[in-house]
Amino acid sequence: MGVGVGPGDPELMTVKAVAAIRDASVIAYFSAQHGRSNSRAIVASHLRADHQELALVYPVTTEIVELPGGYDAAVQAFYDESAQRIAAHLDERRDVALICEGDPMFYGSYMYIHDRLAHHYPTEVIPGISSIMGASARLQTPLVRRDTPFIVLPGTLSEEQLYEQLRAGGAFAIMKLGRHFEKVRRAIIRAGLLDRAKYIERVAMPQERILAFADVNPQDVPYFALILIPDLDRNASQEPPVQRGSLRVVGLGPGAIEWISPEAREALACATDLVGYQSYLDRIPIVNGQRRFGSDNRVEMERARQALALAEEGRNVCVISSGDPGIFAMAAAVMEAIDQGPVKWRDLDVRVLPGISAMQAAAARVGAPLGHDFCVISLSDRLKPWETIVERLDAAARADFAIALYNPLSSHRPWQFGRACEIVAAHRDPTTPVLLARDVGGPTERILMTDLSHIVASDVDMRTVVIIGSSRTRLIERKNALPFMYTPRSYVAT
Repeated sequence: MGVGVGPGDPELMTVKAVAAIRDASVIAYFSAQHGRSNSRAIVASHLRADHQELALVYPVTTEIVELPGGYDAAVQAFYDESAQRIAAHLDERRDVALICEGDPMFYGSYMYIHDRLAHHYPTEVIPGISSIMGASARLQTPLVRRDTPFIVLPGTLSEEQLYEQLRAGGAFAIMKLGRHFEKVRRAIIRAGLLDRAKYIERVAMPQERILAFADVNPQDVPYFALILIPDLDRNASQEPPVQRGSLRVVGLGPGAIEWISPEAREALACATDLVGYQSYLDRIPIVNGQRRFGSDNRVEMERARQALALAEEGRNVCVISSGDPGIFAMAAAVMEAIDQGPVKWRDLDVRVLPGISAMQAAAARVGAPLGHDFCVISLSDRLKPWETIVERLDAAARADFAIALYNPLSSHRPWQFGRACEIVAAHRDPTTPVLLARDVGGPTERILMTDLSHIVASDVDMRTVVIIGSSRTRLIERKNALPFMYTPRSYVAT
């Protein structure tokens, strides 16, 4: 017989399930390879010394299997073998109770044994309380009212399948989370259901946890976790739900798609609106239903205000920057817009998501030229006077910092880069190593190494990061490759 033993609390077993276990000769249960079985733990107090126990140990615990035929073949062979082991006891006229968490016929392994044996032996199935019903009780959350449809979704579906189901409306339970949690969360956010979603793991077990979505670590989500999205209580309030928007200032990194952080990827996938310089927006895959607002690279404040206004309307907005948004980029513009804008903007959900900066990517290509104290200076005088740039260059060179230069040269100020090099050269040896890195991680990447006396302005443009070494910066020559460039961490080093 198949015996449902409920979600975890032994007191949630039915009277009939307890009687079936008492009367059976053999107690069979599924187990992971570490030997622990949730279903056995639930019924442990009802087991007797004369019970024969039959552990059915899963050969795999994920769907990633390097075996002929893959996961399906491995698990089907396991069910075949398990059925044969149970049948051997039945042939000896022993009553077998195959215990199952929750309900035996609801996403349970019992059903696969049932398919193989029920037409050969007298069979009874004893229902149990499912984890969904247990979660509804533990969360004190009614699932459905009146004529609302209730839909159960496995987290193993694709993000698009989940989104299409969720956006259709109703109440939902999403099971089998584990490593699928991030994908499920993205689908929930896209469907606009995050405010209704409730998370619980290991329902009615001693390790049960109920968490707010913001507190869930995707790396710690177990398979036995689920999300409930209940029906709205239309009688509770006739007021329309308050739309709560968000704004994420997202760093894309310098160019390579692999350098975008998982946090940034998730924010981009879940956003309703993207705001940014058009060439940066073009780097991001299109998501159906997502609005894009591209603009020129010199209207940072206008972009910031537009993004904040959209978030105020209840939209989930991403403002896009290349590199790191906090380094000569949109994070400062957004903060300035909040500082100067309406007071209500200060209460919006605003976060800055870091990215790999252009200077980090450039430095990594040749070793560690920024391995000791360094400073970063933009040569653009669009937002600060040239006299200030000159003072900072001179001070940084005199202080013997390694220097990273952003925005070194443009068609509007072709002479400034040469003057900047002259200022630094007044305090540095002519052989000081210099790195010129353009479009690092992008399709037109170019890495050049020279020294302070041989810099050629035509090798530099607005997409180039220039790193000028300190007096301690060294080169390590190599055959058939650019030398390594590094700045020792200790001033004692030679």
